[in-house]
Amino acid sequence: MAQLITIINGPNLNLLGQRQPEIYGYDTLDDVAKSCADIAESLGLRSELMQSNHEGVLIDMIHTARQTSAGIIINPAALTHTSVALLDALHTFDGPVLEVHISNVHKRESFRHSSYVSLRADGVIAGFGVQGYSLAMQRMGTLLG
Repeated sequence: MAQLITIINGPNLNLLGQRQPEIYGYDTLDDVAKSCADIAESLGLRSELMQSNHEGVLIDMIHTARQTSAGIIINPAALTHTSVALLDALHTFDGPVLEVHISNVHKRESFRHSSYVSLRADGVIAGFGVQGYSLAMQRMGTLLG
């Protein structure tokens, strides 16, 4: 069976395509899931995309991924800048972790310039819109290949 890549999305990303499209674009999370699944399949991998607006649920997703997944792609959204708990959970995961941000966080408010998650991430992709997820999936294929 192909290795699983878990794609975890944080708060407000359920509104992707509706919320601030001038920043985040018009693609939905379902569009992202399909694109990632197609790329994963082409790489001999599988993907599962999940989203929650609740920090504890995101932590539970990471804990589950410890048992089920070869890699994690995570867009923690606003929790990027505030959640030591997400960082601690990611430190329990042995496989590669890639951090994705749809917008270029370094061109935005200064509080968005720091990331706790980056302290664990094996790579960070920011500012490429939802294409960042596709790039992360391709990189995951390289890391696991």
